[in-house]
Amino acid sequence: MTRGIDYGSMMHRAMQGLIADVLRGVAQNGLPGEHHFFITFDTRDEGVQIADWLHERYPDEMTIVIQHWFENLSVDDEGFTVTLNFGNSPEPLRIPFDAVRTFVDPSVEFGLRFETQEPDEDDSEDEEPAPVDDTPDDTPKGGGEVVSLDKWRK
Repeated sequence: MTRGIDYGSMMHRAMQGLIADVLRGVAQNGLPGEHHFFITFDTRDEGVQIADWLHERYPDEMTIVIQHWFENLSVDDEGFTVTLNFGNSPEPLRIPFDAVRTFVDPSVEFGLRFETQEPDEDDSEDEEPAPVDDTPDDTPKGGGEVVSLDKWRK
């Protein structure tokens, strides 16, 4: 039996696809105009590959900037690799899209935030879905979240 349409997961994958498309364009053509990116990612994600000293310095989360100096940007379906300069020391990084928490291009006031949710211990694929109360009600049902991009606007 199907549980319904998982709009949250679909939107999450679509936003990751948008980031992949943007980074592929930059890998092929460079950064146009004043565009640059702040990308925050979870350094604990099993697919993240960064130098040990970076992991020690950023044990939970790290923000990188792709702007003036970057090399070897490549993108695949799972994530991207890039070499960045840390104090005149080039360091390669591998960042899976699932590890990305925010992607911001302040030059055009664009930003995405990925919310993380830990699955409930009681969740099981074999469970029957809970009955749905389809009685009309003017009260919002909750569960959704409106995300404001105002903090990136000038």
